[in-house]
Amino acid sequence: MRLKFLDWFKKKEVKEEAPKPQVVPMKALDYPPKILVAWAKAIEGNKDFLDWLKENGYPELNTACAAIRLNEPARQWLMNNGYPHLLAFIQAAESNKKAKAWLENNQFNLLLKMALAIDGDKDALEWVRETQTIDIYLLMMAIKVVKDEIEDYNNDPHVFK
Repeated sequence: MRLKFLDWFKKKEVKEEAPKPQVVPMKALDYPPKILVAWAKAIEGNKDFLDWLKENGYPELNTACAAIRLNEPARQWLMNNGYPHLLAFIQAAESNKKAKAWLENNQFNLLLKMALAIDGDKDALEWVRETQTIDIYLLMMAIKVVKDEIEDYNNDPHVFK
């Protein structure tokens, strides 16, 4: 015999409809060399260049500087504002296999090679150095320095976290 009052304790299923994903078109990542050098300087920590990017029509590059430094709201901004490829590049540089596969599947070959180089792939580093312009190489190396600093900090046993 089953007691009906125990039905009251059963968890009731609540069906919530998941919000439909908003389709945001991907924006181009096509910048003149001087903008890439300014971005590299901003990544290195130069606040003047960081502010200049924001004030002169490059909010994605300004935001990417924070995303490179693991700022989650900045990463969400890139995703929600048409720069998933820039976010995938940053995450691929952090050894994220899904991001690497996404870049490869969507034929962002240069971003993938740069991410691999930032992540320590010596062949990719050599490829970028030999085949790309100096502004691309400087940008990649600026990101690599920051990522290596973050990695060193996270692996330092003397840092209390």
